[in-house]
Amino acid sequence: MTTAPTETHPFSRLDPQLVLEAIESVGLYGDGRLLALNSYENRVYQVGMEEGPPVVVKFYRPGRWSDAAILEEHAFVAELDEQEVPVVPAMVLDGRTLHAFGGFRFAVFPRRGGRAPELDDPATLEWIGRFIGRIHVVGAAKPFLERPALDPQTFGREPYAYLRSHDFLPPELLQTWSSVVEQALDGVQRCYERAGELPLLRLHGDCHGGNVLWTPDGPHYVDFDDSRMGPAMQDLWMLLSGERQEMVRQMGDVLAGYEDFCEFHPRQLYLVEALRTLRLIHYSAWLASRWDDPAFPAAFPWFNTQRYWQDRILELREQVALMDEPPLWPV
Repeated sequence: MTTAPTETHPFSRLDPQLVLEAIESVGLYGDGRLLALNSYENRVYQVGMEEGPPVVVKFYRPGRWSDAAILEEHAFVAELDEQEVPVVPAMVLDGRTLHAFGGFRFAVFPRRGGRAPELDDPATLEWIGRFIGRIHVVGAAKPFLERPALDPQTFGREPYAYLRSHDFLPPELLQTWSSVVEQALDGVQRCYERAGELPLLRLHGDCHGGNVLWTPDGPHYVDFDDSRMGPAMQDLWMLLSGERQEMVRQMGDVLAGYEDFCEFHPRQLYLVEALRTLRLIHYSAWLASRWDDPAFPAAFPWFNTQRYWQDRILELREQVALMDEPPLWPV
């Protein structure tokens, strides 16, 4: 099995001094207070200012996105902000939203507070559904040109090939795991065939509850870093949890708000378990592809163990069965 390399990772150079010097390069002066926020893909800090409220600074993972792809994300969020959708756009400093310093690219955002939403509350789900519907109205206006699509190839076949070619699987589990992934990808394909041709739009892409901040005025979404082209369902299914009947009720609550602003194609319901399956395959490959970053072995010590891959085999077998069940038609 592959183990964590020992060479220095680029983010190891990102110390507090560099963070402060980076924001000074765009005319912002910190007071020395730095708080590392929860982010593994990038590095994100809340920085206290000598004058005014704190800001949030995101340093992008080297090599992940092109400048054009990052700027396309910034432009999408700015479009949403212009349409009064509650999001947090990157600040324009020196006429730009994307900056470079010390070998890193970074953006600065205003700090916005909030708490986690109560996703077991029907009124909260309906409100979030309205919010996502508003995002999708803007997202459908034009396509991304620089950012990839979320589909069975990019989130299924490509991650599967990456894991097979980089020796992360224990040899004794490789054949069993490969077989169940192939079955799962066949199931995904059947779900997409049942759903038929659906419109693709610009998505948030990672609409789990951790990316929703709730305030007395309602929700706002943060972290559009995974924004891609894809089916609308990708921004809805991660709000569901629990047993089947619970998810049916939750989907009904979400759609009650969503359809106030955006048309919903019921055939998208065939994609719920397919998209969940793709995320599971992609997540393993994401961890594997980041294993040279010292933050990952420290944060995910259970990854790449015998037990981890055994659990993934069982998990995907369950998904194979779920994808052949009827869709979650709201009552």
